[in-house]
Amino acid sequence: MSKTTRKWILGVLIVVFLGVLSYTVRKSIKFEVGNHENYALAAKDMKIKNGIMVFCYHRILNDDATVKTVEALTPNNQLHVYNVNVSAFKAQMKFLSKHHIRVISTSQMVAMLHSHQPIRGKYVVLTFDDVDRTLTENAAPVMKHYGYPYTASIITGATGRYIGGEQLATWPQVMKTYRNAHGKMELGVHTNDMHYLVKGTPVFNLRKNYSKFKTDYATSQKVMATKLGHASSIFTYPYGSGTPQVENFLTAQPTLNVIYTLNNGIVTSVNDLRLTPRMIVTQDSWPSISRWLSR
Repeated sequence: MSKTTRKWILGVLIVVFLGVLSYTVRKSIKFEVGNHENYALAAKDMKIKNGIMVFCYHRILNDDATVKTVEALTPNNQLHVYNVNVSAFKAQMKFLSKHHIRVISTSQMVAMLHSHQPIRGKYVVLTFDDVDRTLTENAAPVMKHYGYPYTASIITGATGRYIGGEQLATWPQVMKTYRNAHGKMELGVHTNDMHYLVKGTPVFNLRKNYSKFKTDYATSQKVMATKLGHASSIFTYPYGSGTPQVENFLTAQPTLNVIYTLNNGIVTSVNDLRLTPRMIVTQDSWPSISRWLSR
């Protein structure tokens, strides 16, 4: 058998292998994506006329061939649910501007609710969890263009790491973005180093880790005080929620004004900001989000 023939046979085998792999993975994707939670705004919340919608983003990815190939081949549901491409993100920010939606900061939302006055009109708060490099490189310039304030919740002890399919920004990158935002960027706590699962359960929600969580929280606030000169007034749950024990601990913290969850909904005048709902922005949830804002 000649060398050329062997190359042709090897090439054919590779093509067949990739074809089978692509088919198998796409079947897995169809199952994963077809069975994830529906993040659209609930029908009952669609009827709310006045309120604050808090957007939740994770990764704002470039629209390039590499990203699209990874998205097409991986069955990892997080890459489909938690990723928004730059073009879609720009379109969403343009939508807010075109429809004259008032984008406010987390601190402004707190002030509005503490005033005990009815909320009139519709507002948006922009939040980002984890603070990976796509926030500093892709999202921040877009928000700066529109002058939008935003909140970024950081895993204080994990900066610079590669975890869960994302490259987290380093502290120098975060602080450079923070300074360049000129007061438009607020930083929240996303634990110090307890952003992972143990057999499907957030590690901080395990009863045996309660004392460890309290220590982790104290550490995260010390880091924030070192970086910002003060503790953060914002805590954001990894994976969206905590046990009653964890909730009670966080509620008792005097520095916290807001505790962000991943419960869908609209913030109204009667909301308890210690259980603040947010909308995960995806290609599936955006139609209901834009519909509520434009009504």
